[in-house]
Amino acid sequence: MTHALWDERRYRLGVDEIDHAHQAFAQQLASLIASQDSEFPALFQTLIAHTRDHFMAEGRLMRDTKYAGLGIHEGEHHRVLGELQQLNRSLKRGHLRLVRAYVREGLTEWFDTHLTMMDGALAGYLKQQASKST
Repeated sequence: MTHALWDERRYRLGVDEIDHAHQAFAQQLASLIASQDSEFPALFQTLIAHTRDHFMAEGRLMRDTKYAGLGIHEGEHHRVLGELQQLNRSLKRGHLRLVRAYVREGLTEWFDTHLTMMDGALAGYLKQQASKST
């Protein structure tokens, strides 16, 4: 994945709350990749805050619906948020190129894989639960 642009056909999962958060994440990734060096640190802070909020909301959703994959899914969220926080420390120490490379290569690849696999399974479960309650 060379840029983090939203691919409606590939990424829309059919759960509005999750889809909106993912669209915002993809837009933030694209903005970071295209940003000037002077803009990058502030945009990276915005991405971290959005990611933390999205992971918390998704975690609540999984707990509220008693999703069996909660532990593995949240573990992945904690791992990625920890990486972002470590990279933020590196960014503050002047390692802009390292963080840019992670955003461009590692984070975009992670987003694609996590969304299509883990979040895809969660969305399927949520839709199944919704159909049972109607």
